[in-house]
Amino acid sequence: MRPYVRGNKTDRGDCAAILEAARNPEIRPVPVKSTEQQALMALHRVRSGWMVTRTARINTLRGTLREQGIAIPAGARVALKRVAELVHDQGTLLPEPLRALLQALLEEVRTIEARTVELERTLSQQAGADASVRRAMEIPGIGLLTATAARAQVGRVDTFKSARHFAAWVGLTPKEHSSGNTRHLGRMSKRGDVYLRTLLIHGARAALAVAKRKRRPPTSLSRLAQWALRVEARCGHNKACVALANKLARTLWAVWRYERAYDPEKGPALAPSL
Repeated sequence: MRPYVRGNKTDRGDCAAILEAARNPEIRPVPVKSTEQQALMALHRVRSGWMVTRTARINTLRGTLREQGIAIPAGARVALKRVAELVHDQGTLLPEPLRALLQALLEEVRTIEARTVELERTLSQQAGADASVRRAMEIPGIGLLTATAARAQVGRVDTFKSARHFAAWVGLTPKEHSSGNTRHLGRMSKRGDVYLRTLLIHGARAALAVAKRKRRPPTSLSRLAQWALRVEARCGHNKACVALANKLARTLWAVWRYERAYDPEKGPALAPSL
């Protein structure tokens, strides 16, 4: 309401600003989330927090052993396996207090992983009972996390006028800086929910990687995958991932809006290879 406040901030000015904004038809009301949506989003927030904690503990393990002159290979699974071997190997020249500390950190990471698996099992059970989530998971690049997160954040897609409105709400459309007859489209706006946008982009990266592995012969790919590969050849990998994430968001809107299964034969129009 701040743009509608005239003069200094007072209760009288705030009330007038609220009334002025309520009369503006261009300001769309935000749908109130249901209890089920809030509970589903809470599961995602807890899982995200656990993953951040897990990464921090693994980095602590790496840094502690690096100070002892022991380098750990890249990769979380490889690092945990290597640290476990070092802790249980009595021939390793590690001080006993440090060995006990590393063991405690390993146990904490294992506990977080077990809780994460249990939480994802809960998400799978809820996804199995929701037809919209099952339809969304049929789209390449959209899995359990993205489908349930979108369900929790969006709820009803009919609040968006079109698929482009939904993609713009997620923040996957370009910023516009235009004046007169000059139109300039810049980078993506990054508006909306960061978590959902991140999941869509990561899903697009995975779908693009699968398409690159299956590009021989190209006729075996879906129209969407062929389009994504052409965009990558023209604009680069990162821009192709964002463009594909935009397509995934639009496809998700269409699948939910018209309540029908995803059809891989329907996609961007095929054009000559670039």
